[in-house]
Amino acid sequence: MAYHADSTDHADKEVLTWEGFGRAQRELAQAVLDSGFEPTIIIAVARGGMSLAGALTYALGVKLTDAINVEFYTDVHETLPDPVLLAPMLDTESIAGQRILVADDVADSGRTLGLVMKLLRGFGADVRSAVLYSKPSTIVAPDYVWKATDQWIVFPWSDEPPVQRRGGQGG
Repeated sequence: MAYHADSTDHADKEVLTWEGFGRAQRELAQAVLDSGFEPTIIIAVARGGMSLAGALTYALGVKLTDAINVEFYTDVHETLPDPVLLAPMLDTESIAGQRILVADDVADSGRTLGLVMKLLRGFGADVRSAVLYSKPSTIVAPDYVWKATDQWIVFPWSDEPPVQRRGGQGG
């Protein structure tokens, strides 16, 4: 489920606006560059990391990008027992020896990020991670974090329900 039904109630939640996202992605890109890490590929953890990954490709001048599909959250505060990789899979042959920046929206438990990092390192890549938010409960410390919080996060791309077809004929 893409939409979190409690997103309209912003009390005691971390709310990221589109304007805030613009600042956050630039600050993360600057932190990556200032660290001396120069990624050759940016990989999004789909779906939450796709907006960040796309923005970082432009901010860092990286043209090679891909996504890895992982399912973990099934609803607000509901997860599967373990994160699961979903098809389609990455072109793993092109990963060996690359410098990869993995982008995700949040390191909550850290289990998804840990799975992705282990997978990519298993193909011989130099892998770092960038997230907008990190929670104190994460078991994997991301390399680059824009902000730490222990609150539920409302992201601008999932704070409204999916659009519905309007009346009339499609076509």
